[in-house]
Amino acid sequence: MSKTEKILLNAQEMDRALTRMAHEIIEHSKGIKDLAIIGIRTGGVYLAERLRQRIAAIEGVMLPFGILDINLYRDDWSKLTQHPIVRKTEIPFPVDQKDIILVDDVIYTGRTIRAALDALTDLGRPKRIQLAVLVDRGRRELPIQPDYVGISVKTSAKEHVNVYLKEEGTPDCVVLTKNED
Repeated sequence: MSKTEKILLNAQEMDRALTRMAHEIIEHSKGIKDLAIIGIRTGGVYLAERLRQRIAAIEGVMLPFGILDINLYRDDWSKLTQHPIVRKTEIPFPVDQKDIILVDDVIYTGRTIRAALDALTDLGRPKRIQLAVLVDRGRRELPIQPDYVGISVKTSAKEHVNVYLKEEGTPDCVVLTKNED
């Protein structure tokens, strides 16, 4: 089986997409009152922090920030492994009555976001939850749509989207890999 790869976003394009998303979040939220950012482990955490930094550069205020682990909320964890790796959820503020921006790197089936919504609402009742993703690859299994998107790309089941981030020791880029039979 051979693979072909295509770069969907390079570092500069990723940077522009995140800056645009930060402006959209501020505009749509009519400012940053009661706004907080929560990243889904792992890639969503780094992107959430980048959005937080961009919003702070625009508005002059650092938003509350949290990290959400969803492993025990996934409906497919038993298919992935017998022993899921559970990491700590770190949300050092009450989520009640907050306008939460939930951040992930890629949305595909919607199952990760469903798990994140379950995990988040177990912590309290936010005023509103909005979803920001760097890549929307379509093909939902659940009726979940992002509010803020860096790039949309329609993919097939034979394709995979990898988001590489400098925080993980690789150059920033988004790569589409296609398995060819």
